[in-house]
Amino acid sequence: MIVSETAPSAGATASPPPATSLAPHMSTLADWPAQLWDRVAAAQDPVGWQVSLLLAAVVLAVIWSPGGYRLVRHLVTLVHEAGHAVVAALAGRRLQGVRLHADTSGLTVSRGRADGPGMIATLCAGYPAPAVAGAAGAMLLGAGHAAAVLWILVITSALMLLLVRNLYGLWVVLLLGATVGALSWWATGPVLSAAAQLVVWSLLLAAPRAVVELQRQRRRTRGGDSDADQLARLTRTPAALWVGLFWLVCVAALALGGWQLLDGAPWPWG
Repeated sequence: MIVSETAPSAGATASPPPATSLAPHMSTLADWPAQLWDRVAAAQDPVGWQVSLLLAAVVLAVIWSPGGYRLVRHLVTLVHEAGHAVVAALAGRRLQGVRLHADTSGLTVSRGRADGPGMIATLCAGYPAPAVAGAAGAMLLGAGHAAAVLWILVITSALMLLLVRNLYGLWVVLLLGATVGALSWWATGPVLSAAAQLVVWSLLLAAPRAVVELQRQRRRTRGGDSDADQLARLTRTPAALWVGLFWLVCVAALALGGWQLLDGAPWPWG
């Protein structure tokens, strides 16, 4: 489309635009960080334990369906690789990049010593990361901070964008971050609380299954290069020991997070 403008004739004086015409826009832009912080820090009424239990049942049904688990596994893999990246950075290793694949697998590459405590800690961080994140999210939900849970996921996605080195991984992170960000900005309080519950339950319930899948894969491909196999070679201990440790951490986080999310439920022993 072409837009033409007519210049004022000779001797005519063009009227200057109103001095305050941009003020509302500038005010809106200036207030945006405060509005965002208010949105993140705002408290939402937690859902009751009955609703939380229902959402947990929905997530469990999704996770144990082939297509549903594949979808949730993208979220779990993102947090898994973020766990590797955070611990690698804290251990002084230099991050080279992260790759997220269509088969829901992932890879984090860092540079540093090929052995030692830093490498061991980096390898240990992956499988427990979703469970630990889920337990932390449950604590935030218990305090009424559902929006904070979702915004932490948005920030994680934004940081992972700087590290992802393949096109499919970029697509996954962008889609997840944009969807959760839009939901966090426009959704009402009850919707925010329900969405955050779904995210937290997904992390808590999918993390133990991911460890079970790890052990099944190890049985099919002996002498592989999984986190547990690499830890076994570095520490000269059985890989099954590390798989068991991952599973115990995930189950403990599920118990802790579930206790928090179902606070008020009539437990049989209570």
